[in-house]
Amino acid sequence: MPSKESEAVRRHWVTARRGMVEPDAVQVDEEAWGDLTAEPREVDYVEVEAAGLPAMWVTPKRSAADRVLLCMHGGGFISGSIYTHRKLFGHLAKASGARALIFDYRLAPQHTHPAQVDDATAVYRWLLDQGLRGEQVVFTGDSAGGGLSISTQLRARDQGLPLPAGAMPFSPWVDMAADGETYDSNRDRDPFFHRESVRRFAGMFLGPGGDPRDPLASPVHADLAGLGPIYIQVGGDETLLGDAQRLAARARDSGVDVRMDVFPGMLHTFQMAAGRAPEADDAIRRMAAWVGARW
Repeated sequence: MPSKESEAVRRHWVTARRGMVEPDAVQVDEEAWGDLTAEPREVDYVEVEAAGLPAMWVTPKRSAADRVLLCMHGGGFISGSIYTHRKLFGHLAKASGARALIFDYRLAPQHTHPAQVDDATAVYRWLLDQGLRGEQVVFTGDSAGGGLSISTQLRARDQGLPLPAGAMPFSPWVDMAADGETYDSNRDRDPFFHRESVRRFAGMFLGPGGDPRDPLASPVHADLAGLGPIYIQVGGDETLLGDAQRLAARARDSGVDVRMDVFPGMLHTFQMAAGRAPEADDAIRRMAAWVGARW
């Protein structure tokens, strides 16, 4: 049974849904997403510029300088920022004993696909130019950022860049067509991510004439051969459960080492309640243990 603390995530998505359906009646503060997360202690934040983009180093006390989480925030490619997600990735970096780099990629609808993949790849190349090796970097991200953590590897592979040591997408959005069966089976349990809404977000991301089955936009259609290990987390009640399942199956079929954990009763990006909800803290601990074995 979901904890009382995790219900804050459900309330967040219920409010977000009302704000989308009744924008005149409900004002949604996009920055409030970060309020779900408790402030991690002993973590420093320094804003920098990475590949010409706003970015933020997240540095826990006693963290290893040569281990970096490259963090890609969620928000449907239309919202989210280094500020909404700094605390979440602060918890993950602290638990992992590593530094984290978060960056702001260009957002839709002003900037459509593949601008976001281009930005993420440029930041990864920037990290490599700082002297880090691919094996010292792990990609991670939630929702749209989870999909981006896979697409960026595909772009890096195509450009001949060294691949990261692995990737940790959670609640990954990896199918712009929203074809998964769990959009139907979990619809009554997920208060926000209904198929019609997700397709609307996808349209803004892809732009006019964009192909929802482009492998760089929808990695469930990509050849994932040669990618490093992938650890996927997903909520059992979210409609994007099918995206995670299909990504895991696609990766396994491509010979990739895959682990997937489904958290019963949890919703999309429930990890945002880190420091408050036991389920989120458990998820962070699992990611930290997994990534520790990759370095």
